[in-house]
Amino acid sequence: MKTLIINGHPNLNQSIIHKRWSEELKKYPKDFTVHNLCYEYPDYKIDVQKEQKLIENHENLILQYPIYWFNVPGLIKRWIDEVFTYGWAYGSKGDKLKDKKIALALSAGISEDDLKDNKNLNLEDLILPIKLTAAYVSSNFRGYYMLYNSYYAADNGTLDKSIDEYISFIKGL
Repeated sequence: MKTLIINGHPNLNQSIIHKRWSEELKKYPKDFTVHNLCYEYPDYKIDVQKEQKLIENHENLILQYPIYWFNVPGLIKRWIDEVFTYGWAYGSKGDKLKDKKIALALSAGISEDDLKDNKNLNLEDLILPIKLTAAYVSSNFRGYYMLYNSYYAADNGTLDKSIDEYISFIKGL
């Protein structure tokens, strides 16, 4: 069964990293379905039933997004809030995400050292709400792929390397 990639970049046309990741993943249509929320819902009006059916038809779920101000972008937060409903994702009859493998694919403009040294934080702190959500809906959180220093990735060759690493990460779920 395929892996569903929910790309939550709010402006994919201006993205370098997430646009390229999505383009590369689309080369493997038997393995991955790439679902770009900014194209699907530019008005933020999410078709909940459509999204739930899409998730149900995939074995794995990847939430792909840039870290914005140490958080998820608004569109992906809204998507989670609206799609992970009571009776579907959680509650006495909400079992659609039970044991589903969920992982993250992230980018950040800052370095890992900047995050640790200047903010006394680490990535685990930033993704805690997603990990807690995954646990609450009884899914199987499988970790994350992270690209730091994303502003320079296209210039220093890191972007090309990240594509292979990201695909390997997903296939290893």
